[in-house]
Amino acid sequence: MAKRYIILDTETTGTSETDRVIQLGFMVLGEKNIEVQNEFFSSSVPISFGAMEVHGITPDMLEGKPQCRDSGSYKRLLELNTNENYLIIHNAPFDITMLEREGFKTQMRVIDTLRVAKHLLPDEEAHRLQYFRYKMNLYKDEQKEADALGIVIKAHDAIGDVLVLKLFLSKLKEMVLAKFPTANPVEKMVDLTLTPILIKSFNFGKYKGKTLEEVASSDAAYLRWMLGGMEKLDEDLKYSINEVLGN
Repeated sequence: MAKRYIILDTETTGTSETDRVIQLGFMVLGEKNIEVQNEFFSSSVPISFGAMEVHGITPDMLEGKPQCRDSGSYKRLLELNTNENYLIIHNAPFDITMLEREGFKTQMRVIDTLRVAKHLLPDEEAHRLQYFRYKMNLYKDEQKEADALGIVIKAHDAIGDVLVLKLFLSKLKEMVLAKFPTANPVEKMVDLTLTPILIKSFNFGKYKGKTLEEVASSDAAYLRWMLGGMEKLDEDLKYSINEVLGN
């Protein structure tokens, strides 16, 4: 069977450990056509007001909708869940974790475009999808793409974000080809997703704006404390601290 590329996004009731998926949008890129799936779900977990502020999904929009795992789009995702296919998400850990709460365990190879972008564009002031939507002029091309696929564009809407992600993916592929001309760009993006990111400077705390190397020279004890004393320390930051400390 030919490989398929599933570009996916979810919207949820919130971001806590009890929250659930209320919208699933994805495109399936095959050899000849593009399949679009976009569906809303009911949930026993109420939508937080903070989540509503982001995605604009209100409880009345979900009345009469199936639960996520009972839906056609979820069942279609299960059919596609094989190790020859690729799952492409911006900030993949979040959506994958949310889908796991619905009983979905991905067997696909994962491309996290957020991590790929951080590798390729380490000095950007942000790596959010909407940031790149404007920075790379993706918004100028999205209406034509949306019309061809029958999609209505809304910011922070699952299928709208999938459309932007499809355009962004093309840009990332060009950058990968330019930087790694002998590599298969899709496989390289899988590889970059799995590769630790070397963080150069702090964007929080008392050393915000300082490079890790500067802090390693002036206050290495603080970095050692971070490694041993901070719960849930970001894996990339842990890797970067170990690098500058020569561990």
